[in-house]
Amino acid sequence: MNFVFPPSPTVAVPVRGQDAAFPVHRIYCVGRNYEEHAKEMGFTGREPPFFFMKPADAVVVVPAGGEAVIDYPSLTKNLHHEIELVVAIGRGGRAIRAADALSHVFGYAVGLDMTRRDLQNDMKKQGRPWCIGKAFEQSAPIGPITPAAQAGDVAQAEIFVQVNGQDRQRSSVAKLIWNIAETIEHLSAAWTLQPGDLIYTGTPEGVAAVVAGDVLSGGVTGLEPIRVRVR
Repeated sequence: MNFVFPPSPTVAVPVRGQDAAFPVHRIYCVGRNYEEHAKEMGFTGREPPFFFMKPADAVVVVPAGGEAVIDYPSLTKNLHHEIELVVAIGRGGRAIRAADALSHVFGYAVGLDMTRRDLQNDMKKQGRPWCIGKAFEQSAPIGPITPAAQAGDVAQAEIFVQVNGQDRQRSSVAKLIWNIAETIEHLSAAWTLQPGDLIYTGTPEGVAAVVAGDVLSGGVTGLEPIRVRVR
């Protein structure tokens, strides 16, 4: 097949301990999936999960043991960090039961859902989509994916992010309102999941602004940590 211009290269994330990379299909994100974060955003309780998406090319790969650089995005004066456990889907499916969901998981990674909070809030007030606040370039930094068999007890892992060496967010994956399996069940009821899908599972309390020059260091116990500098 001839193309009118060269197609974009496949977005891929390194796999820990392997030469092969994980090709990214879609990025799904879960909103307000930690109770304390829901409260700081003005909500409470175990509301039904909801989802938004980012384009695959929002990914910024953080190399193992290294650092990635992201640009401070345009239009915003309030760029927020949201540290997240990322689930990498290796086997697709639709209407997946929670009891079967983990068999569809290839592995896990540490990610950041960078958010233009002022633009997101403006869209909320107008009842419009959040895309301009969430789905911009370089808004999904992610570290290498650890295969599920090597990731340990992710469901009980600590999750944290520091900015310039100071704690901003620190919690446990055990505090997810909708756990990994339940999230996959809900998500696959609405979309047919595909190998290569990434699920950003939500962020704990403590989200706050960063500025150019800040360095974010984040992790989930048992997974490759990430380090991201804002330029």
